[in-house]
Formats: sequence, structure tokens, C-alpha cells
Amino acid sequence: MLQAPVLPNAATEIGDKSLVAAAAERPEEFAALYERYMPAVYRYLVTRSASREEAADLTQAVFTRAFGNLSRYRPGRAPFAAWLFRIARNAATDAHRRRRATVSWDGLPEALAALDGTEPEALAEKRERMARLRAMLERIDSGKREMLALRFASDLSVREIATVVGKSEAAVKKQLTRTIATLKEYYHDELP
Repeated sequence: MLQAPVLPNAATEIGDKSLVAAAAERPEEFAALYERYMPAVYRYLVTRSASREEAADLTQAVFTRAFGNLSRYRPGRAPFAAWLFRIARNAATDAHRRRRATVSWDGLPEALAALDGTEPEALAEKRERMARLRAMLERIDSGKREMLALRFASDLSVREIATVVGKSEAAVKKQLTRTIATLKEYYHDELP
């Protein structure tokens, strides 16, 4: 069962440090890190994969790599979430290179908000809005889409996104703000 993601903050980072230390001592303790981050990693990888099956396979590979390389993680250099999402980003990039296909955003609406039992008209309107959003996302470059996925599908902080993509916090914040403003402008310009 998917759990709500733990939003990164100072308390989470302190908790992660103790979980990482425990997992380094007793490998079975890694399960707590898996349970905490698996939903967010999966949602991120859905936005970077050709299918849900590929995202699931990549999620498994990410946690296998993280587990195997846990001794290389240095808490003072980056938060655990940023280290883990860098592994996820690299796994997605490697898969994309092998596949050479366009990233599909079809799974994003379901990853972000499950369809509930609303009226058919409301459901149709929601699908139409999501299709319009998908079309707009396809217009922007992959780097901007990736930052949006890290922020909104994975709930990473600006600081963690900066670590994952190798940019300054200020640059990431500015890029996210501009991208969101551009999407809002596109969205409102296309309304009937």
C-alpha cells in the first residue's frame, strides 16, 4: 500500500541520519528508508519512464543500488533524499538512453491524484484539463519537466532538487517559479 510521502525537512533529515546509521549496522533496517521514500521515488520515475512497469523496475533498481552503496553515503554532503533521488535520476537517464523514446507524462495525473467516484461530467472535465496540462508539459524542455517532477511528484525541497540536478538553490527556485508562471500563462491562454 502506498503511503503519503514524508515531506523533507530538518526533522526528516535527522531521522534519515539515524535510519541510515541503523541500516549500516543492520541491513534489515534499510526497510524503514524504503518505506519512507519508495512512493516518492516511484512517482518521480513514472514521469521519467515509458510505462508503469518500467517505473516499478527502476524503483527496485534504485533501492537495490542505494542499499548496495549505503556505505558511500555521506550525511554531511547532502540529505539522504537528495542522494537517493540522484540515484533515481541516473537510473532514469540510463533507461532513457537505452530506450531512446520520449518520456510519457500519461501516468502523472494518476500518480498525483487518483480519480474518485465523481460525476461523469466532472470526470470528463478533469481529464480534459489533465490532457491540456500534459500537452503544455510536452512543450517545455526536459530539464524543466524534471524539476517539476522532483518538486511536485516527489515532494522534494528546492534544496534537495538543487543537489540532485547540480544547480544552486537560487537557480532552482528561479527556474521553478518561471516554469510555473509560464505554464499558468499557457493554460489560461488556451482556455476557450
